[in-house]
Amino acid sequence: MYVFLPSTVPALAAALAERRVDGAPLTAFTADPGPGSDTEEAEYEAMYAAAEESLRLLREDPDAPRRRVVLAAEVPDDLVEHGGRAGQDAARVSITGAVPYKKFRSAHVDDPDAADDIAAAVAEPGSEAAEEHELMWFAVQELRHLVEEA
Repeated sequence: MYVFLPSTVPALAAALAERRVDGAPLTAFTADPGPGSDTEEAEYEAMYAAAEESLRLLREDPDAPRRRVVLAAEVPDDLVEHGGRAGQDAARVSITGAVPYKKFRSAHVDDPDAADDIAAAVAEPGSEAAEEHELMWFAVQELRHLVEEA
């Protein structure tokens, strides 16, 4: 199953060092389009549900760079437990095992220029400041550079 895992820059650094995301159960989001819905739009909705959860993670880590991080990964279905709706065409799921690095497909991260708006969204839950920013796409082989830059 293709899932979107909320993260932060320090958590991404740890995942790269450990060559996996661990901490089961992990909260993730997946596309779950209804009849007549577009799969690509459902994936976009799931990715931004994970980005919203990334804001919550940033609230717990005041030293983390103010950038939302979402990891896209392919996870075996038997490690996924459904946890309810996360929007019209997205579902919240729990991953019951570690997600190895080789299952990462990409990352979606805020541009550094968004830091002030992300900080505002972290400081004020419910703020729409982060919604003005699209997440940038990064290939898996670019993730180490992304962490070093941050």
